[in-house]
Amino acid sequence: MRVVYLILASAAVCLSQQFESENLAPFVPSPQIVVDKMLEAAQVKPGETVYDLGSGDGRIVITAAQKYKAKSVGIEISDALCKSTQKKVSAMGLDSQVRILHASALKVDLSPADVVTIYLLTASNERLRPNLEKYLKASARVVSLNFRIQGWKEARVEKIVADRQTHMIYVYEMSTVKH
Repeated sequence: MRVVYLILASAAVCLSQQFESENLAPFVPSPQIVVDKMLEAAQVKPGETVYDLGSGDGRIVITAAQKYKAKSVGIEISDALCKSTQKKVSAMGLDSQVRILHASALKVDLSPADVVTIYLLTASNERLRPNLEKYLKASARVVSLNFRIQGWKEARVEKIVADRQTHMIYVYEMSTVKH
């Protein structure tokens, strides 16, 4: 019995270390007014699918479902955040519209996404860019908060002030960034 526990504990440590190397940014919640502006800038339509990479407490995926009637998928590397967000989603009765996945944003298939939202560092965006280019269809939009995606040309840039802080919202259209 002890051997099985040690093997499971070792596997958990390996998984934890693997996810650690794939952690793209610390959890920093976006003010709700910024979330609203990001989704508005993305021009989310009812029935579209929104992926939030590094979904944290789920405010983007929840807002996309409630306000835009979109399907939404939160990708979060923190197991604790996944569990607390899933409880919130269930309590709000949004289970049919919102999925929370405990996964690495670097390894998830993004092909169902119409919109991808990110609030990651520039270096993290650089690591993520090949997956965005590989999986996203030409009609997809990517919305990045505060950090550009190097090598891509923005379709729009919007500025919003929230909590006495200026935030930049970069909107990319895959039809113009794919070669």
